[in-house]
Amino acid sequence: AWILAAARPSATGPRVPLPADGAVWSQGVALGRELLRLQSRGARGGERPRLPGGRRPYVRAALPARPTELSYDAGDEALIVGDGRISPVPAEAWEFTVGGVRVLELWFGRRAAAAAGRGPDGAAEDGLDAVGARGWPREWTSELLELITVLALLDGTAGPRKELRGALEKGPLLGPAELRAAGVLPVPASARRPASVLGHQEEGPEGQFALL
Repeated sequence: AWILAAARPSATGPRVPLPADGAVWSQGVALGRELLRLQSRGARGGERPRLPGGRRPYVRAALPARPTELSYDAGDEALIVGDGRISPVPAEAWEFTVGGVRVLELWFGRRAAAAAGRGPDGAAEDGLDAVGARGWPREWTSELLELITVLALLDGTAGPRKELRGALEKGPLLGPAELRAAGVLPVPASARRPASVLGHQEEGPEGQFALL
């Protein structure tokens, strides 16, 4: 949860700062758990997320079998999928971007191409790809409704994420010296080996080693 909330890109790969302030750590862990809940999108059997106020997007007009265009009606908070219509769709979900690209447009573009028998580059598919799904299956509509909700809720975490970044920039942070003093570093060789039920570090009194 902490890594999900606090990791930052750098030239050498993801960087995960560790705060010396326990309150900042707790704040980040709580935020990371919320991000994990949203991004898993109910995959663990939990309750499906809802829009703020308990709203949910619904299909107001059936989506066509092979939609080719996607647009947004800000006045009605509606996503226009070909001749189909979905609402309510908050503007935050429509405007949500990653790397400067709207997530909803990217998601739709890939599936619209697949529905028409084309690859991501627009070329006709061949081989095993050519026998894939044709048309727009109902499952994609369900995924789209969930994605709209998740993007809107993720946008709502922008404030807490900005607050956490500010707290980490102010510091203080834990570095290698503090981790060595606490016995966290150096990492023991046993921690780098694959996990084994023959290890004596147990998860509890009825752990795997006791069962053996």
